[in-house]
Amino acid sequence: MDTKILLENGTNELEVLEFTLDGNAYGINVAKIREIITYQDVTPVPNAHPSIEGIFMPRDTMITAIDLKNCLQRGTSKPGGLFVITNFNKLDIAFHVDEVVGIHRVSWKDIIKPDATISTEEEGISTGIIKISGKLIIILDFEKIVTDINPETGLKVNEISELGERHRSDVPILIVEDSVLLNKLIVESLKQAGYHNLIHTENGQAAYDQILKCKSEGTLAEHVKCVITDIEMPIMDGHRLTKLIKEDPETKDIPVIIFSSLVNEEMKRKGEALGADAQLSKPEIANLVKVIDSLVMNKQ
Repeated sequence: MDTKILLENGTNELEVLEFTLDGNAYGINVAKIREIITYQDVTPVPNAHPSIEGIFMPRDTMITAIDLKNCLQRGTSKPGGLFVITNFNKLDIAFHVDEVVGIHRVSWKDIIKPDATISTEEEGISTGIIKISGKLIIILDFEKIVTDINPETGLKVNEISELGERHRSDVPILIVEDSVLLNKLIVESLKQAGYHNLIHTENGQAAYDQILKCKSEGTLAEHVKCVITDIEMPIMDGHRLTKLIKEDPETKDIPVIIFSSLVNEEMKRKGEALGADAQLSKPEIANLVKVIDSLVMNKQ
């Protein structure tokens, strides 16, 4: 199946691959997918997490296979089905699924954020729900699934202390991140690094509304001198936000840093075309601080 459908930059659209487990419909952002292959036998890893089926090496690349059914507490997968091989946060991981249904092009505006009746924001593993032809498709938070299995793959907040003693900075930074947990960790990390003048929002639309409000009040320079944004977010994604900021003469000089698990070579080209000043993979929180330092140093 072709998982490389091209989208224009900054259109606020994404493609979602629909797949099934026990007849239930789930989804993943196509931008995370390297390829889809038929199931291959795996080599079990001693003392591994129960959701790790094992490892295999297609084309001399070692890949960890994760039993998605086990992650969702729906039992254990049997040999067969498909592996959806993903790449995010610089990791190659195969997720074992029953079958692939197809790819849907949707707008981020059409994605419904799960409410507290489904799961708490910090513990849930669903980033959104879409309705296609009367059917509900649950988009899974694959980064959280992997981090729950191995916390070392998540945000490396311990690297902040390795930066040494830092001076406090009054530079106002706007953080755009829909994950409550990651939003909190980024804010705490930047405060530890000396940046305390922080505004955090949960999606691109909320961030852009904040920018427009500051523009109308004539306080943009006082409240937004740097933007740090995720890519995947409901309502408005980070690429669309970057496009809007960089196309506006009044905001185009504000540094925009894309901080996302989706930062690979292809996504970097998209970000560069939109005018992003820097792009970093999410585990690199210490590098994020260094990039902020370099971008805002000349803005003060």
